[in-house]
Amino acid sequence: MTEALMNRIKAQLVRHEGLRLKPYRCTAGKLTIGVGRNLDDSGISQTEAYVLLENDIQNCEKQLLDEIPEIYNGLDEVRKSVLLSMCISIPQSRFAPLREPCYLGIGGLLEFNNTLAFIAAGDWERAANGMLASKWAKQVGRRAIELSELMRKGK
Repeated sequence: MTEALMNRIKAQLVRHEGLRLKPYRCTAGKLTIGVGRNLDDSGISQTEAYVLLENDIQNCEKQLLDEIPEIYNGLDEVRKSVLLSMCISIPQSRFAPLREPCYLGIGGLLEFNNTLAFIAAGDWERAANGMLASKWAKQVGRRAIELSELMRKGK
């Protein structure tokens, strides 16, 4: 396919279908997003899922750098990954349904005042214990245990 043809059909489809950045129900009742992507029947590909994940990780890192650069920049890669994972905080699995959403986002992560203070001070033991003592830890279960151990040991 030529680039010209690709650009032509994209423009036509955006004009006809519209561009919606949040899921909606189309006229046939199907969950849809983007330019008419039928999520109910087509879903997304593994490649698309990883593109979305990488975008989410990059957005979280930008937020961490904007909000707590003095803490985030001083961390090793392992502990940075812990904060990134907490910032995104995707539910552990579909087999462990949650009573409440566990999406922390940057706002939720910034509410870990004591834990962040312990991280800034390099007190990994107390930082890990603070993570485990949270409502978030109860929601995500084993994930919190794993992340707290990474925070504690740095490996």
